[in-house]
Amino acid sequence: MRGALTAHVGCKMKRTKPDSVMSDTTQTPRSGLTRHIPLLVILAVAALGFFMLGDYLTFETLRDNREALLEWRDTHYWSMAAVFIAVYIVIVAFSLPGAAVASMTGGFLFGLFAGTVFNVFAATIGASAIFLAARWGLGESLTARLESSEGTIKKLKDGLRENEISVLFLLRLVPVVPFFVANLVPALVGVKFRNFLITTALGIIPGGIVYTWIGVGLGGVFDRGGTPDVSLLWEPFVIGPILGLCVLAALPIVIKALRGKKDA
Repeated sequence: MRGALTAHVGCKMKRTKPDSVMSDTTQTPRSGLTRHIPLLVILAVAALGFFMLGDYLTFETLRDNREALLEWRDTHYWSMAAVFIAVYIVIVAFSLPGAAVASMTGGFLFGLFAGTVFNVFAATIGASAIFLAARWGLGESLTARLESSEGTIKKLKDGLRENEISVLFLLRLVPVVPFFVANLVPALVGVKFRNFLITTALGIIPGGIVYTWIGVGLGGVFDRGGTPDVSLLWEPFVIGPILGLCVLAALPIVIKALRGKKDA
């Protein structure tokens, strides 16, 4: 009796084992697909936002609603700050149009110091969201391919790893590098998230101060019926220090390259 029961249980286990193995194999592709969902959502929202929100996230919208915004700030400062930070994070995380307007709005509403803190904090969180979404999706597979690559690609990969901090700082400091590019590229080539977070938080401070500073004077610009003069960013007294920081960030790369030539 006991032997028959054991044989029956054994046969049942043998019959059910292939089913469990089959279910595991069928779930693997699904998990591979789901890891791309965050990045796909970001890209889809970014595309929709480009066509649908471009007319709303503007200086004209800020000018037309400035009295209500200033009144809300004066009566509910921290709730206004929380809403501003949340909106800014969404703008950056989904690469929506209006990031420059948002930065200047921070200066307009909260002044130079608080506005810069809020701007840098929100931009860093939003950039981190894009980085992680790209890392979980395309970044993992692309990084694996880079790790197994040889030749020129291997040299570029090794050079990036040796100068990761400097390269990330340069991506943030060089004015011609779009912000979303500096968020996506590091995730796709496998840089460390810690280094990305630190260089983002510190590297965007110079530009953040300039945009916030322009925003502080928006009230007077609106009173004159004018528009903000963003060309101020290219004035020598503004762009000069930023380019100087770029040189400092690139200096370790140059020194390592020169030492490598001497050793060769």
